[in-house]
Amino acid sequence: MPDGVEQLKISIVTINYNNAGGLKETIQSVVDQTYGNIEYIIIDGGSTDGSKEIIEDHKDRIHYWVTEADEGIYNAMNKGIQAAKGEYLLFLNSGDLLIDKEIISEVVATSPTEDLIYGNLRCLNRPEGEEWYPSAELTFEVFYTSTIPHPSTFIKRELFKRVGLYNEKNAIVSDWEFFMVATCKYNCTYQYINKFISKFIDGGISSDPRNLPIAIKEREDALNRHFSYFLADYKRHALILHAFKKIEYFAKARIFVKNIFRSKKKGKLSSPLV
Repeated sequence: MPDGVEQLKISIVTINYNNAGGLKETIQSVVDQTYGNIEYIIIDGGSTDGSKEIIEDHKDRIHYWVTEADEGIYNAMNKGIQAAKGEYLLFLNSGDLLIDKEIISEVVATSPTEDLIYGNLRCLNRPEGEEWYPSAELTFEVFYTSTIPHPSTFIKRELFKRVGLYNEKNAIVSDWEFFMVATCKYNCTYQYINKFISKFIDGGISSDPRNLPIAIKEREDALNRHFSYFLADYKRHALILHAFKKIEYFAKARIFVKNIFRSKKKGKLSSPLV
C-alpha cells in the first residue's frame, strides 16, 4: 500500500435491532479487517435480545455506539452519519459481512477520490447463490430499473452535506432515492470496482414481494419530488414490474407447496419459503 494511503479513515456503520446473532457476526467481520484506520459505529434501536451485551463485549473496538429507540432504519442511519468522522461511510447492517479480511485495504489501495465507490454484492441465503454485479455506468435508466448495492457502496461523507441525509419518511427506498438524486441531480462522481465488497442475508423488508406496492409508491413520490417529468413513464414500468414480481412470488410459493407434499411423503418437512 502506498505511503499515506492508510491515513484515509473509513467509517463503518451497523444498524441493529434485536438481531444479536447477526450483530455478533458483523462485528467480527469488521474487527477482523487488516486495514488499520476504521472507525466503527453501531446504532442499536433499543434491542432486548442481548445485543447491548454483545456491543459492550466489543466496546474496545467500537468507536461510537448507542442503544435507544429510533424512528425507523433511515433515522438510525442518519444518526450514524452524524456521528461519523471518516472520509467515507459504509453501511454494514447486522447480519451483513465484509467479503474477506483484506477488502477494506484493497479498496483504499485504489486511492479513491470519487463521491461513490461501489462494488459487487453476494447474497448468502438464496439457494442459487445470487451475485449482484451493478452497472459500471450510472444513468437515470439504471435507477429506473435497479440501484447500486448499499452494503457494497462507500459514500463520501461530504456528499451527505451536499445532497442531504436519508429521507426518514420512507420505509424502504431512501438509499435508492439518495443514490439517484446524488448521481442524476447533483452529478456526483463515482467509481465501480469489480470486486465483491460484502455479503448479506436477503430477507429484510425491501426483499419481501408483499412490500413491493410500498416501495413503488415511495419511488413514485421520490420521482415526483425530484424528476416529475419522468413519473408517468415510471408508473407504466412499475405496473409491469409488479406483475412480474407477483409471478415470481407465486412461483416460489408453488415450489414450496410441492416440497411440503414431497417431505410429508418422506416423513420430514423441508425449509420454509423465504
